[in-house]
Amino acid sequence: MNSAYEMEFRVAYADTDRMGVVYYANYLTLFERGRTELFRSKGVRYRDLEDNDKIYLPVIEAECKYLAPARYDDLIRIRTWVDEIGGATMVFKYEVVNAETGQLLVRGRTKHPFVNKDWKPIRVPVQLKEAFKAS
Repeated sequence: MNSAYEMEFRVAYADTDRMGVVYYANYLTLFERGRTELFRSKGVRYRDLEDNDKIYLPVIEAECKYLAPARYDDLIRIRTWVDEIGGATMVFKYEVVNAETGQLLVRGRTKHPFVNKDWKPIRVPVQLKEAFKAS
């Protein structure tokens, strides 16, 4: 695994479903939070890519393997890292673990093309390749 960015998150009641566990789709939101903070840790604000550079990274693939549930008030840790950097795409991987027990709860993966404001594919900017390969 490349060096992962880790962040902790306390599960709120609103994050859970009727069964009292984190609603399955909310893990994609956690992946986004991890990805955004991974960028920030590399000195790149995702918002600046969009606002200033008009570069966007839509999700074209998402996978999530649920191994164990997280529940209300659990402290969870989201690990995020870059798995692949292609010419015009990046693949991120994720693990969500219970921060108090270390139990692996979820594994995930997302793939993102780099596109411009007209949704045309563009190359991964050199500065991003360098920032992420340095990890």
